Amino acid sequence: MSHVIETSVTIDAENSLFKASKILAEHTGLSQASIKEAMQKGAVWLHRGQDKKRLRRASKRLNIGDELFLNYDTDILSQEVIEPELIHDALHYSVWFKPYGLACQGSRWGDFASINRWVEANLHRLQNGTERPALLAHRLDRATSGLMLICHSKQAARQFSDLFQTGKVDKRYQAVVHGDFSQYPAQMEINTPVDGKAAKSLFTHVQRDAQHSLVDIQLLTGRKHQIRKHLSELKHPIVGDRLYGKEDGGERDLQLQSVSLQFTCPIEGKEEHFSLANNKRLSL
Repeated sequence: MSHVIETSVTIDAENSLFKASKILAEHTGLSQASIKEAMQKGAVWLHRGQDKKRLRRASKRLNIGDELFLNYDTDILSQEVIEPELIHDALHYSVWFKPYGLACQGSRWGDFASINRWVEANLHRLQNGTERPALLAHRLDRATSGLMLICHSKQAARQFSDLFQTGKVDKRYQAVVHGDFSQYPAQMEINTPVDGKAAKSLFTHVQRDAQHSLVDIQLLTGRKHQIRKHLSELKHPIVGDRLYGKEDGGERDLQLQSVSLQFTCPIEGKEEHFSLANNKRLSL
């Protein structure tokens, strides 16, 4: 049974000398060990003036007037973390394979099961190096798998975010869709607005079987659920799309994948092209 606690504590002269874990344990009846685990998983926040950030260290000195917020849910905190796979480490950024079900970022209930926090906590171990921040420059839906770029400095995050936002990253996807997509010409363009904003996608048939087709996709804009909405509009929803598609009996995850990223590195000026290995790609 899920145990959920949402609470806050204001630091005053009486409790300012205690550790955050002790304060929250006494306030909630949870053990300090449980509080410390929740801190490490990103479920505790420290509000100091206008600054709001996750509090991970129980030993951090607290000031009078600080506010501690605990968002504790045993179901969320007990989630199994789906681990990403490192494809390339370029120091200022790295490229990863994000599996289905791994979120891009956390919520107020925790961030330990998100790709950026997992990378931040584990990249140094994989590379036998020092810890680096892990910052998002773009996002993939939780249900979308494939290539994702993570930045390791604020400068890199700003530069890569600008590349993605201005369309200077060539992003290619593949999807398994219902029906025969071979009826459409190569480079089938859909430019129906998404949520009132301009959106353009290019679709190319790759292969098909009796019920499904594999489709290449070039995403020219980055609206939320753009690919899923455009394919649904064409009456070829993505297999496993329970939001814009049709019931498949739930036998398959969303069959949408980021398979290629190509760009000029804003830091080193080099042309880079990362393509997902065939053994990790979707198939009919």
